[in-house]
Amino acid sequence: MRALSSLVGSLVEAWQEVRVHRTRVLLSLIGVAVAVCSLTTVVALGAIVQQANQEMSERSSGRPASLSVSAFGTDGEIDPARMDAAWAEVVKRYGISYSTRAQQTTQLVPFASGTVQVGTQAVDQPYGEMHRVRMLEGEWFTAADAEQLAPRLIVNEVFWDRMGRPALSTHPVVALGGQAVPGAASGIAPGGTRAVVVGVTPSSTWETEPSMFMLAAQAQAVQDAAIGRSGTAAAADSPYGGAPQSQYEMWVPPELAEQLTILVTRDLTAALGDGAQVNVNRQDWAAWGDDPFLVTKMVVIGIAVLVLMLGALGLVNIALVTVKQRVREIGIRRSFGATASRVFFAVMMESVVATVVAGAAGVMASILIVQSPWLRELIGQGMVSDFPPFPVDAALTGLAAATAVGALAGLLPALVAVRVKVIDAIRY
Repeated sequence: MRALSSLVGSLVEAWQEVRVHRTRVLLSLIGVAVAVCSLTTVVALGAIVQQANQEMSERSSGRPASLSVSAFGTDGEIDPARMDAAWAEVVKRYGISYSTRAQQTTQLVPFASGTVQVGTQAVDQPYGEMHRVRMLEGEWFTAADAEQLAPRLIVNEVFWDRMGRPALSTHPVVALGGQAVPGAASGIAPGGTRAVVVGVTPSSTWETEPSMFMLAAQAQAVQDAAIGRSGTAAAADSPYGGAPQSQYEMWVPPELAEQLTILVTRDLTAALGDGAQVNVNRQDWAAWGDDPFLVTKMVVIGIAVLVLMLGALGLVNIALVTVKQRVREIGIRRSFGATASRVFFAVMMESVVATVVAGAAGVMASILIVQSPWLRELIGQGMVSDFPPFPVDAALTGLAAATAVGALAGLLPALVAVRVKVIDAIRY
């Protein structure tokens, strides 16, 4: 209890000294507040940059842990229907909530300027969540979309521009596989399968060609209908014929990825029979071994340490100069019975209390800066959908840095104060 009372008394005394000498310490505290604000902001922005890098990686390779599955036969490709059935059985057996087929193909799409072969990705509904697909307008496929008679499309912004950017609430229609009629409205063509656009994804600056997503089952139905219209003999020449082999993906808990890799390989190999070769590979960024964001983290840490050192250096210089002006005051306190340890602790705590207050102000300023919408837009560049909250560790780092700077800045002046002789100090 006595130790606690001494600590509280020292803190109150230190705060009173700060108030008395507020003009003297104001400039130094402003420097500390700016340094802590810069340190905290750098650490927080580093978290946002890392999140942006992770999301960009996950859009192409999936979230941790994403397993990519492919199968080949020694005498050629595996029958797609057989592979789909084996895949569905494995997904059901292990209760995989997020799984998808992925197939790159093309669809003949009519625009006002003529028909174009549009790159198409045929996927299952969970693909959007697995790959963080961003939506500009509308929404990603829902479970109900698979039950619709008219296929649903999610197109990129280039595709939407060529349609004339119609409002999705009007349910714009595209005739897949038809031929454009000169002077007809965009998307209206005879002889095709009519599909409804339900969503638009943003296009990057380097994207100049239209592309779209379709549900895998609906893409297969469109392909079968096109082959039926063309006739069996002409199927090979159809733009829908000769579809590439599908890839299969599942998103599983990272701690189960290795075990499921073995089990899925075993089960699919058994289901597909002799001569089948099944490959299951983890493809997300977390499977690369070394931390792919280590360089980003090290750069952030380096900048933060440099900012902190500059702030500490300025405060130490000011503290060493000002302690010389308090020699008489210290001597008087010693003459009234203040021990060396009490003087040491009081001088140091004065600096610590002041820098903690300045650090708290710097952290609050950093929160306002990092949470501002314009800065998030500048850093995220529209690529971050799940902005992380302001990291608590960044705020704690800022306060810890302020405390450390205060202790460092108060240590040398406190040592100088302790070494002052009483009689010399009174004569000073």
